[in-house]
Amino acid sequence: MFSHVMVGANDLEASRKFYDAALGALGIAPGVLNRDIRYFYRSPTGVFAFTLPLDNKPATPANGGTIGFMAKTAEQVDAFHAAGVTNGGVTCEDPPGYREGPAGKMYLAYLRDPIGNKICAMFRVPK
Repeated sequence: MFSHVMVGANDLEASRKFYDAALGALGIAPGVLNRDIRYFYRSPTGVFAFTLPLDNKPATPANGGTIGFMAKTAEQVDAFHAAGVTNGGVTCEDPPGYREGPAGKMYLAYLRDPIGNKICAMFRVPK
């Protein structure tokens, strides 16, 4: 359904440091600079990017939006969270942990990136 997800950034280096660490904990290679205004992170299942806004106005986070990244284990989710907090992110929502709902049991961790976008790493527990 999606070709990519892109969010805004106000400081390319702060965002690169944060996403290289947090996504690196999920096994995603460091971002690749494009046109000196954005970074792309590619995986076999999709593309994530951040960019300086093209209208030269400040980037702002989406109100009510969350971007979720798939993890292979609960330990990988914890590593994502720790790497993000160490590199400029802020924990949000509940602490990392298991949640159960109609979609089954999951292990989740939520962070705010350097401008406040809410991101999540999720491991779906096999039935």
